[in-house]
Amino acid sequence: MTTLTEKSSVPGGTTAAAAARSLNKTYGSGDTAVHALSDVDVTFDAGTFTAIMGPSGSGKSTLMHCLAGLDTADSGRIWIGDTEITSLKDAELTRLRRDSVGFVFQSFNLVPTLTAEQNITLPVALANGKVDQSWLEYITETLGLTGRLKHRPHELSGGQQQRVAVARALLTRPHVVFGDEPTGNLDSKSGAEVLSLLRRSTREMGQSIIMVTHDPVAASYADRVVLMNDGALVGELANPTPETVLAALTKLGA
Repeated sequence: MTTLTEKSSVPGGTTAAAAARSLNKTYGSGDTAVHALSDVDVTFDAGTFTAIMGPSGSGKSTLMHCLAGLDTADSGRIWIGDTEITSLKDAELTRLRRDSVGFVFQSFNLVPTLTAEQNITLPVALANGKVDQSWLEYITETLGLTGRLKHRPHELSGGQQQRVAVARALLTRPHVVFGDEPTGNLDSKSGAEVLSLLRRSTREMGQSIIMVTHDPVAASYADRVVLMNDGALVGELANPTPETVLAALTKLGA
């Protein structure tokens, strides 16, 4: 895996989207202690779509939550871009998550009383910022939402609601977007549409995406799959297919 310098740059001068060094996280203590992360070293290159996979309890969600600043590690260092987040105070971390990180969750997390457009622009409004209208038009057109912007969530299909969530995540041009089982509540057709859009956002917009999933088909949309087991990184796959992902997971006992 790509090594990270103190300035968080990968070879060629490209800033990493996110990275961790010697990351450890334990839940509980004594005989009941669970080592969710054990000396994890990983770099996620900018402008790539990476899936994190592994058996239940492998530490994949804990890794993502720590990388995103939603949870704290017991020890180790984490970077978002060239900013080491493990040294940030709470207010600084909140600001970094707002300005540099996007999130797409399994549940769409839309406000039911707001229109699709208002849901997309909500983070900017809460930060008293100004919406870049040309960028908003571009991403909503790319995501096929132009004709649905005045609709409220209950007037949209599940796939359309998740597209709204993706648009919201992309609006601030974040350094990295984290997806936590983003297609878990969708049927296969809607899920494929959302995954295709995430892949397009990487290839056409240069967006960096890190996604946790248990689904080999979902993982096959990524450029790279990082495999975890028992809190440790145990391998990776480049240019994954559903078959190669399934074979790798089978070896892990997933």
